[in-house]
Amino acid sequence: MSADVSTDVSADVSTVEQLADRMGIELLTTTREEVVGRMPVAGNRQPFGVLHGGASAVLAETLGSTLAAMHVYPERFPVGIELSCTHHRSATAGWVTGVARPIHVGRSTSTSEIVISDEQGRRVCTARLTCLHRDSRPRV
Repeated sequence: MSADVSTDVSADVSTVEQLADRMGIELLTTTREEVVGRMPVAGNRQPFGVLHGGASAVLAETLGSTLAAMHVYPERFPVGIELSCTHHRSATAGWVTGVARPIHVGRSTSTSEIVISDEQGRRVCTARLTCLHRDSRPRV
């Protein structure tokens, strides 16, 4: 994942293979106000040829967790505790782009809205992610 992160969140996890890498997710913008990333539809389809809903969920959680980390890392470590996704339409080719913006950022939790759109700017999925801010990292 390429990222322009002022607090380099990716540095601590660079030695661990990431799901986002396997799915082709690229971070485009990383600020405390929004995290933008994209993912190819190719390789992330379900058997009927459309973007897999689980792939949209992975993109949403990747962007929302990165956004939470922008606010709390390295003092605290965000972990997703609730993700909801509403799938509005199919994507069959090209790339989908997700934009995560904070709804709430507190000491112990944060919630973000993630909007995923196709290359024509049509909304494919709307997701909401809540992260718990832990004092210590889970052991790998």
